[in-house]
Amino acid sequence: MSRLSDELRDRTKRYASATIQLYVKLPPARAEVKVLGHQLLRSGTSVAAHAREASRARSNSEFCSKLDGLLQEADETQLWLELLRDDCGITGEPMENLLRETSELIAIFTTMVSKLRKAGA
Repeated sequence: MSRLSDELRDRTKRYASATIQLYVKLPPARAEVKVLGHQLLRSGTSVAAHAREASRARSNSEFCSKLDGLLQEADETQLWLELLRDDCGITGEPMENLLRETSELIAIFTTMVSKLRKAGA
């Protein structure tokens, strides 16, 4: 049965932490930033939660299902980041780093799910 490496679990936890750190630095007075920020916080931290759930999966199909949930949350996080950047003017190194890490995590987990499905999970 497939398992998530400690390295990937730690990486998704660091990702959740980076999401929290960006969230707490968002300008609180702007209503649209507040709404998007809450969405970002929820989905960005859910990536790590899904990784934890996947690491406890009892079968390859359950593992794959948990990774699908992780991918949905990561894709949603990417949307909120893009909206904050493009429509609300939130820029800077933390934003760019989080966008880059989001893309990398999506690529890693998409590949994992694809390989599992080809193997019959």
